[in-house]
Amino acid sequence: MHPKNRVSNSGQSISSPPAPESPLRSPKYHHGRKSGRFNPFQPGRTLAHRLSRLLLYVLLRRQRIFLFAPLIYISGMLLYMGAASVDVSPVVRHRHSPGSVYRSPQVYEKLKVYMKADNSSADAISTVWKNSYRGGQWRPCVKKSSEGMELFPLLCPKLFLITFLFLLTTIDLPESNGYIYVEANGGLNQQRTSICNAVAVAGYLNATLLIPNFHFHSIWRDPSKFKDIYDEEYFISTLKNDVQVVDRIPNYIMERFDYNLTNVFNFKIKAWSSIRYYKEVVLPKLLEEKLIRISPFANRLSFDAPPAVQRLRCLANYEALRFSSPILSLGETLVARMKERSANSGGKYLSVHLRFEEDMVAFSCCVFDGGKLEIEDMQRARERGWKGKFTKPGRVIRPGAIRINGKCPLTPLEVGLMLRGMGFDNKTYIFLASGKIYNSEKTMAPLLEMFPNLQTKEMLASVEELAPYKGFSSRMAAIDYTVCLHSEVFVTTQGGNFPHFLMGHRRYLYGGHSKTIRPDKRRWRTFKRQMLNMRSHSDTKGVELKRPNDSIYTFPCPDCMCRTNRSVKARSSSAT
Repeated sequence: MHPKNRVSNSGQSISSPPAPESPLRSPKYHHGRKSGRFNPFQPGRTLAHRLSRLLLYVLLRRQRIFLFAPLIYISGMLLYMGAASVDVSPVVRHRHSPGSVYRSPQVYEKLKVYMKADNSSADAISTVWKNSYRGGQWRPCVKKSSEGMELFPLLCPKLFLITFLFLLTTIDLPESNGYIYVEANGGLNQQRTSICNAVAVAGYLNATLLIPNFHFHSIWRDPSKFKDIYDEEYFISTLKNDVQVVDRIPNYIMERFDYNLTNVFNFKIKAWSSIRYYKEVVLPKLLEEKLIRISPFANRLSFDAPPAVQRLRCLANYEALRFSSPILSLGETLVARMKERSANSGGKYLSVHLRFEEDMVAFSCCVFDGGKLEIEDMQRARERGWKGKFTKPGRVIRPGAIRINGKCPLTPLEVGLMLRGMGFDNKTYIFLASGKIYNSEKTMAPLLEMFPNLQTKEMLASVEELAPYKGFSSRMAAIDYTVCLHSEVFVTTQGGNFPHFLMGHRRYLYGGHSKTIRPDKRRWRTFKRQMLNMRSHSDTKGVELKRPNDSIYTFPCPDCMCRTNRSVKARSSSAT
């Protein structure tokens, strides 16, 4: 039975014509048929045209060849990549992806002649900051005790004065729910995070905070205690109206734990836990035991917290934490010396936080130009600091990809190229904050050639002045922090807690503007233009407001600071 057409042209259903008789031979052999079929051998065609049409004809008529196409492709790839055993294998030169190889020394050699010929008289350090926040400047306001207190003296000045005098003489904290003891791990500024978070948690839970203990770390290797780095008495007195802080636990409590804090119940708290977790889980145990321990404590409190918690963080970080008198005195002395030496620029100097110590280079897994010796040094450093972390089975390290993604620490040479590209000339005074630079004799030479007025704390201070701090990495970092804090321009070359805290502290001091240059290490192609754009971008981003999960220690606006006024530009834009 044969199928029928649905509808004929006349609208009547008709049967299909009977099927033709089977040919005596397969139609594929009937090349000469005059039936309109494709014929590659039609006369009047060129030889090339005939061959191409023949190939197309064979492929179309012999469709089974497509079944073998994947096998042919795979075989070809195996031969190309050398997986199959062949007597003769092609030699393929591997080309590195753009930006995956350290070529800064070659770039410097090409640019050196242009740097020497650059007679620009522009004073970059005096003109670098042009941007101002549209909404006006910001000022610190962490000492206000409650919302709306700023308007209170204006609305009721007499009542405010009476209330203020009354509070001044009668402020007293409620009875404590117990004692909290935290162990701060990491370097100087990671420990600072722990301290500020501990103040916030203790205040929120109405607990008494024991002065935090600092862990001895295998990398920083600094046995310093709290009072060696910070002014302990000032810390306690500044917080006395908000959080009770003590330097020892009463004997009647310690007796229950055999006078050993390691016997105290220890909370293992997940990173970035909410303040609600502390209220629902930690507080009941605190009420029961009257003393709890939290170790480790770095990054154990979420940045997305209520205003009351944020205020305590601000108070601890920007007001209560002050370096100990010896550190603060030496730091301020070095600031004065930097300003004196840069008198021709109005006492303005630039500070750079350079992370090119051996452990930093090793941890980055980047490859520079040190050859076999560098590779061996880095392998030893990784094994010494992070035993087995980088040699786990299955772990693949791709230095080229790391460099392309902008994760490699800038070398001293690259810092110099960047700053010269941004318009800072060789008369600029620079303070360099860093640990022991890897292979410093070689790596620091080009930076000193580009900026002969570069200074370090070892150059500014005498051997006798630095002697008490030798061997104490956190104390040395505190000196660097002080000198960088008061510079006109701060340049960060690699992330980390040091630049993040400095940026926030500088915003707190300079009306909300961080006055910080943050390089995008993925943009190194059109050098001069990119460097100037990067400088301008850092200026624009100098004033940024904190988003819910941002660090309050990097973005103090608006939790730790209040807006003072609105600029004329803002008023005019709002009017339109």
